[in-house]
Amino acid sequence: MELQDYRNQLDQIDDELVALFKRRMETVKSVADYKKEHNTPVLAASRERDILYRVTGACGEELQEYTKILYSTLFELSRDYQENRLSTGESKLCRDILSAVEQTGTFPTRAVVACQGAEGAYSQIACDKMFELPQILYFGRFDGVFRAVENGMCRYGILPIENSSAGSVTEVYDLMEKYNCKIIRSLKLKIEHCLLARPGVSLKDIKEVVAHEQALNQCGDFLKSSGVKITVFDNNARAAKYVAESERTDIAAIASANCADLYGLRILSDKVANSDHNYTRFICISENMEIYEGANKITFVTAASHRPGSLYSLIAKFATRGLNICKLESRPIPGKDFEFRFYFDVEASVHSPDTQKILSQLEKEDFFTFLGAYSEVF
Repeated sequence: MELQDYRNQLDQIDDELVALFKRRMETVKSVADYKKEHNTPVLAASRERDILYRVTGACGEELQEYTKILYSTLFELSRDYQENRLSTGESKLCRDILSAVEQTGTFPTRAVVACQGAEGAYSQIACDKMFELPQILYFGRFDGVFRAVENGMCRYGILPIENSSAGSVTEVYDLMEKYNCKIIRSLKLKIEHCLLARPGVSLKDIKEVVAHEQALNQCGDFLKSSGVKITVFDNNARAAKYVAESERTDIAAIASANCADLYGLRILSDKVANSDHNYTRFICISENMEIYEGANKITFVTAASHRPGSLYSLIAKFATRGLNICKLESRPIPGKDFEFRFYFDVEASVHSPDTQKILSQLEKEDFFTFLGAYSEVF
């Protein structure tokens, strides 16, 4: 037989599979209607387990894993179809989202904005890129930014969420859980770290370097080769200010070039980062949900059920609809051993019926919080 003959056989088999799939989903529809009438939950874990045991055994050892994947996908499609059938209409979350879309105007040019650190901090640089005329209030810690937004002192807050070299800013993720704030925009900022010291100080004089933990991680190769003492500060700009106000000639800070001008420091080196490709994502948070035109990303946090395949089932909801999960971050649940919450960033529009269906389904989970719909600027 020629290759085309085999392909013709596969086409015939596919036709049979499609007919059987349609027949199966028609039966699933009837199952969903029965469950709706008798108030029965969609998930039947024991039945799915029994089916997997039967069909994997029937296909033999060579195809066992493939059969498991095939039927796990079928189960996910079946549950999704049933949940859509059982849906009682537009969910509260979707109503809130659509209301926010209608009530949100154009992105403001003027605003009172909370930033962590001091003048010259990367958060300040990110703020100036997001807003044309911001009034910036500085806070010593990330939670101070959240509190300022929550209590109405500032309309918005700017926070780093992840770095291309050092990874996620886990403290901010944990605070997103604690405070009821929404993400309304994000920005990708190129980070260019410099080693700064007082005028007259040279690189060979440096015995100690101060900076935020993230900056120290991002410049780890340089610091290891230098053999200097490392001291963690809550913010790079505050570290630069500390160096400027000290009388020491053996200390330097890692911060932006802006800080050199602001605090009268000398740039000893602008090649201290591990990588030239060093970017940080900053988010802009608000107390209320604001969804501006062009929003093409959603963020939410949920806790997958403590059972095999639960995270896979969650991811499959997006995969089957062609939606890209661009970030998945896990954080431990306080007070529970080895149980985690999952933060999702998904490229999706809240105007899409598929997105609305998924959010309506997720809203029914034991734990789910929608954190915002927004666009990312550069």
